[in-house]
Amino acid sequence: DISMLGLLPLPVGLSATLTAASAPPPAAALRLGGSDKPTVWSEFGALAAENPGAVNLGQGFPDWSPPDFVVAEAHAALDQGFHQYTRPAGHPSLASVLASRYSRHLGREVDAMTEVAITVGASQALFLTLQALLDPGDEVILLEPAFDLYYGQIRLAGGTAVPVPLQLDEQESQWRLDADALDAAVGPRTKFIVLNSPHNPTGKVFSAGEMEAIAEVVRRHPRVLVISDEVYKYIVHGEEASHQHFAALPGMGERTVTISSAGKTFSITGWQVGWCVGPPALVQPIQRLLPFVQFCVSTPMQQALGRVLSLADEPYRGKPSYYSWLCDMYADKRATLAAGLEAAGMRPLQGEGGFFLMADTSAIEVPQRFLQHTTPAAPLMTRDWALCRMLALEAGVIAIPCSPFYSAANKKRGEHLVRFAFCKSDETLRAASARLEGFVAASRGR
Repeated sequence: DISMLGLLPLPVGLSATLTAASAPPPAAALRLGGSDKPTVWSEFGALAAENPGAVNLGQGFPDWSPPDFVVAEAHAALDQGFHQYTRPAGHPSLASVLASRYSRHLGREVDAMTEVAITVGASQALFLTLQALLDPGDEVILLEPAFDLYYGQIRLAGGTAVPVPLQLDEQESQWRLDADALDAAVGPRTKFIVLNSPHNPTGKVFSAGEMEAIAEVVRRHPRVLVISDEVYKYIVHGEEASHQHFAALPGMGERTVTISSAGKTFSITGWQVGWCVGPPALVQPIQRLLPFVQFCVSTPMQQALGRVLSLADEPYRGKPSYYSWLCDMYADKRATLAAGLEAAGMRPLQGEGGFFLMADTSAIEVPQRFLQHTTPAAPLMTRDWALCRMLALEAGVIAIPCSPFYSAANKKRGEHLVRFAFCKSDETLRAASARLEGFVAASRGR
């Protein structure tokens, strides 16, 4: 009887276990503020696992192998003996390649040793940037909807996320920056604006005018810095869109940490190689943290990637470069999925980059049994979440609701929106489209 434990001496091991279990949560867990609870990813990942026949357009990882030249360079790095530790701040050959490429991108000389840091993916690049440069109580402005990882990492660094919603032009199905709202959100504690272009989850590529408007806000506030998350920089498929490096704008080079990675570009999300590029004053504090997190990023992966980035500039499959082929390939895949969603009664929103498509699902009815069913990850069920559960369970298609990409005050903005990933084979996209169209047609016929 557990009640007797208060009357009898406890074994040493059990005493320690009970003491630890009853102790208050560590400060880091408290800073997460509930982010350690079940999430949209755990719930819809479980739904995918429980329904192996479902078509998964939820998480953003390609369902094909990397290009042959990428795999060949990985084998070559192993065969050439790159098996031991390398420089903690980045394998010299990869750091040199990145410095050379960003010197061209940014229009200034980038030093490989003091202005580049190689990290375990872009997520760690963001984490270490915030840990190194954010002080407790600082504020970080996020343009919503925003990748949900940002919120937890800001809290872990002791900061506060300040949301500024993008505006959805309903007539043009286009997301637009509200520069006045952005400027109004800047306060005495603002340390960073996080810019993500191409943008997850919307696929928006910020226009040159919008980039300049953000830069003008930064110029008006001397304390403000920018984290420019550019992991989708090589996946720009809108006909009139092009990627612009924010740090290349006048006066922004000294105030921007540019983050990117190789996973999305080369379909190697498991390699986990990312990087930060910026002035020494911002990057060297990140470099100093790296040996305390892991001694170095995988040496053979870094060695291979140093070659891969340059090989991708060469002609590929009839296109001027691999990067050019990649954009065309994703343009076709987006068109395939958009047509399927339209046939299923959804309205695809405009997006010019990345491999996610947002759709307005207002025309699809969600039965009360789904709206009233709560889950550990969604104790307050939202319409978009309920609809995605319905699609998973009854249509056999996994998609991601939009409300988790908003802060609590703005979640209603996502109630009709759903995110679909189109980094999938054409066969997978067609299968998902057919299932959705058939399910919606059957539902309307009941």
